[in-house]
Amino acid sequence: QVQLVESGGGLVQAGGSLRLSCAASGRTYTMAWFRQAPGKERDFVANITGSGETTSYIDSVKGRFTISRDNAKNTLYLQMNNLKPEDSAVYYCAANKLRLGSTPAAYGTWGQGTPVTVSS
Repeated sequence: QVQLVESGGGLVQAGGSLRLSCAASGRTYTMAWFRQAPGKERDFVANITGSGETTSYIDSVKGRFTISRDNAKNTLYLQMNNLKPEDSAVYYCAANKLRLGSTPAAYGTWGQGTPVTVSS
């Protein structure tokens, strides 16, 4: 089974940028980023097909976040610009899409998460 390792999280001021990476141990197909703030459910942020041709985002990050992938490196990215305090959360990458939909249950493989804190 593919293993996923996220990196790139940290502390940034509002308006700043971060780039998250998710290194996979093998080939993957559709992948996604989710985030979970303290005391809240894990929410879908963005996903990307195996070819990288099709992406989707939640409305609150459209125009600020960009999901991409480098299949030669088996790596998924999330470029986050103009960060807001409400973006603060632990960010998880996910692979092994099991079913339709954008809920956490739709994915079978998860990384350990990387924390992002945006100060106001």
